[in-house]
Amino acid sequence: MSDRQEEWIRAIERSWIVRFPKQHLATFGISNIEYYVVTEPIYQDVDSDKKEGVVRTGKVISQKPAVVTPTYVMNVQGFSPEAYDYFRETARMVGPNSPGILYQYKNEVSKMDIVGGTPSQIAQKISEDLDSRKEDMSVVMVGVDELWDVALLKFIYEFTSSSIAGNVQEFQSRGMLEPQSGFGGVPRAVTQKINRMFSEVEHGADPDVLKHELDRWGLFKHYEDRFLNIFRQNR
Repeated sequence: MSDRQEEWIRAIERSWIVRFPKQHLATFGISNIEYYVVTEPIYQDVDSDKKEGVVRTGKVISQKPAVVTPTYVMNVQGFSPEAYDYFRETARMVGPNSPGILYQYKNEVSKMDIVGGTPSQIAQKISEDLDSRKEDMSVVMVGVDELWDVALLKFIYEFTSSSIAGNVQEFQSRGMLEPQSGFGGVPRAVTQKINRMFSEVEHGADPDVLKHELDRWGLFKHYEDRFLNIFRQNR
């Protein structure tokens, strides 16, 4: 194990969530989570009577969860070779069109402040203030200064894990994970999405985006006539 990996492990072990959001990730919309990561500054003298903490604030934006399959993610660029091996093994074990949920996050860093007190004291005060203002989608964490974003990644993992069951249940209640036999067994959410994209193209959207999406799902042959009709109608 490299020194960097050991640093990350130590940072994970020393990071914890003081206040968890009061709601789960939205199934059919975007979730905005305000975060507060409190750390002890690197320059802090252990023997000093004056205690300070660094408070980093920002926003984690979770896009609407998307239904995906191993077939789909294997046709998306940007993953590591190990990830594609995992997708292939998953496809072999559960099937190429077995539905899963893809979560995508964006981190928007806001500001950094120096506040008096220990990290635990500061985090507790922030939590109490958020509770009094009923800020349900805010999280407070304590982390390690030089690797403060480890605490943020740890939270994202735990928050996603706690939301999956509810999100899947909502997808299932709407029949969106039901396999569509006429389209190679992809989930209903996929055909619904493609139908929306066809409608958008008919109203002026870029057909190349639609073609690219059909290729990712391996569905172009199922929609080929409908896709070509778009160009015939525009002649």
